Amino acid sequence: MSYLKVLHCSFCVKHGIYGLSTKSVLLKIGQGKEIQQLAKISTSHHWRSKLPITTQTQSLQNVKGKNIPIDNRAWKETLTLDIKNNMGNYCMMLSKFRLTSLVVMTSMAGYALAPAPFNFTTFALCAVGTGLVSSAANSINQYHEVPFDAQMSRTKNRVLVKGLLEPIHAISFAAVTSATGLGVLYFGVNPLTAALGAGNLLLYTSVYTPMKRMSILNTWLGSVVGAIPPLMGWAGCTGSLDAGALVLGMVLYSWQFPHFNALSWNLRPDYSRAGYRMMAVTDPGLCRRVALRHTGIITATCIASSYLDVTNMWFALESLPLNLYFMYLAWQFYKKSDSGSSRKLFRFSLIHLPALMLLMLVNKKYWSSSETQEHKDVMKSQDLNKLPESKRLTVLPRGPVVTAQETDLSKN
Repeated sequence: MSYLKVLHCSFCVKHGIYGLSTKSVLLKIGQGKEIQQLAKISTSHHWRSKLPITTQTQSLQNVKGKNIPIDNRAWKETLTLDIKNNMGNYCMMLSKFRLTSLVVMTSMAGYALAPAPFNFTTFALCAVGTGLVSSAANSINQYHEVPFDAQMSRTKNRVLVKGLLEPIHAISFAAVTSATGLGVLYFGVNPLTAALGAGNLLLYTSVYTPMKRMSILNTWLGSVVGAIPPLMGWAGCTGSLDAGALVLGMVLYSWQFPHFNALSWNLRPDYSRAGYRMMAVTDPGLCRRVALRHTGIITATCIASSYLDVTNMWFALESLPLNLYFMYLAWQFYKKSDSGSSRKLFRFSLIHLPALMLLMLVNKKYWSSSETQEHKDVMKSQDLNKLPESKRLTVLPRGPVVTAQETDLSKN
């Protein structure tokens, strides 16, 4: 004895449905005679219903002790995406708003720490331009990595992966924000800041993004990308780059290694599945060593900043406990190599950077370029006073020059 399952074909003009219905017919076949046991099937509910067909759960039908699954699922109408009403939220997702906010914060710190007069208009334009350029870079990054983001739990809900936006939307958003941001930096701040922004945009989108699937050197290159925004802020304030800007850039460069290495440690399955060449995947030992090494570099850089006339000596003392605890967490991560120690290091890195920037601002040594020039003049005068009298040069004040003319006595 056997049973044959037959699906009923339905046609619905109202909802545009034509295909197999969820209703079924069981045909009982035995001893060469076909006995039909048909359930009453009616398609009138398709015509009377004002709602689209909803998805139903899968049920089981018991036939002589055997559970035969019955697929009661049906097509459901997909809602039209309202892009116009959600465009603001989608743009924030394209720009990676939290990451862009961190980039803008470091740029603002670079501007505030520079030894030049503070101009609020230039400061605001520098922050806006940096944020727009960062948004463009993140949008292009998502455009290139859609198939890889779809394989990672951390990135599978991005707008392009979920189909909330089309790729053309991401490219258009990047084109508008990059052109606007670079224009603001060039005309509103200065050409040097705009050049740094343009170089960082190309470095992030054209070199760092493809290198993530080629070599672990992408982490070092990505740290360079993260170190440029504070240089943009410094250049926006002073119009040049000096030792103070390099100190700030070094702090940002080194900070990204313990920050990202700790983050990537717990995401190793995702990165491996997507094919990204990260230190945590290809060389876990190097990942831990580099994180610990650069916390020490941050500590040494903060101490050296007072000798380079960027901050005063109080900054070296006040930042020391903060940096030592950062080193301690990196040491724990190096020794234990577990998810708990990496998570602690990552979370503290989010506190460490703002706290360090605040301490640098409070202990800033010079608040204007005039103070810097006065300090240099004082140092020159002190160096001259140390010279012996025989080696000093006396500069006389400049007066009128009297020229003697020869007179021809023969003419008189």
